[in-house]
Order: sequence, then C-alpha cells, then structure tokens
Amino acid sequence: MPRSNIATDVQLVPFDAQFAKAFASLNYEWIKQYFEVEPEDTRALENPHEYAIQPGGEIFFVLEDGAPVGTVAMVPFKGESSQKEHRGSPQGTLFELAKMAVQPNCQGRGYSKLLMQACIEFAQTSGASEIVLITNDRLKPALGLYEAYGFKAMPVNGDTRYARGNLEMRLQLAATA
Repeated sequence: MPRSNIATDVQLVPFDAQFAKAFASLNYEWIKQYFEVEPEDTRALENPHEYAIQPGGEIFFVLEDGAPVGTVAMVPFKGESSQKEHRGSPQGTLFELAKMAVQPNCQGRGYSKLLMQACIEFAQTSGASEIVLITNDRLKPALGLYEAYGFKAMPVNGDTRYARGNLEMRLQLAATA
C-alpha cells in the first residue's frame, strides 16, 4: 500500500539544540532560491541560540514524524531606534517574526499557520504589544499569510540589515489583562 504524503505525527515544538542545523538548512534553502545569503542571515542561522533564545525569544519547529519541516523565530526587538539597538531586551514590547521556512514538499499543509499562531501566542504571553517583520514584496504566498493574520505594510521600511528587505509589516496585538 502506498504511503500517504501526509504525516502521521505532526508536532509544534520549541527550540531544542538538536534542531539548530534544521533551522539553518530550512532557511538557507528558501533564501538561496530567491535571493543571496547576507551577513545577517549567517549570523542568525549559524547561532540560533544567541540570535533568538538567549535574548528572550523563541524558535518554533513543525515536526513531521519527528523530523523538522518548518521553523520560525521570534526575536526580541526594542523598538524604533537604530538597528543595532533593536535586540536584547526580553522585556521588550515588540518581537520580530523572522526566519520562517517550510520545506517545499511540505508546503500547503497548514504548517505556516501553525507557526504563525505559535508566534502570536508567544508574543501575547510575553506581554508584547506588536510584532514586526521584514520581508520582500516578491514573496507573494508569505505576504498573503501575513495579511491574513492582520499584518499591515508600513509606508517606510527603516530596517537596513537586509538588501532584500524592501517591506516592513506590523501586527498590533490586543492588550492582555
């Protein structure tokens, strides 16, 4: 009997060092497909714990039958000062949603929605008032996902870390009581 292309066991899990290489490989795959790997990519992908976890963020993974097939990072973001000052405060009111990737043969299964929901819940329980992301307007499926969750394009993108980052989007979160 042929095996179905749908996994028998799908889980959403937080960062574990055993998945660090998957965080890098999943992201390098899409970046290389559409753009060029930039120094900020290398810094983040080769050091995921220092990039997201240590400053108070999280990296989520979708596992299919125990293997990582999707990932996303939530990185503390201080606010609207210079880019070098954005990171570092786990008590910040803003998180950056970054490095979202789903393995190409697993796309269309709703995994990006699982990752997005985990990010929003994480930001809310962390007391954030807003989530920001930097993307490129060529990535139409990603833009559709972000807009479906309420992210709004900003008139100006002040983030200069990525040459490809031509669009800043933000999601205002409801205050939690």
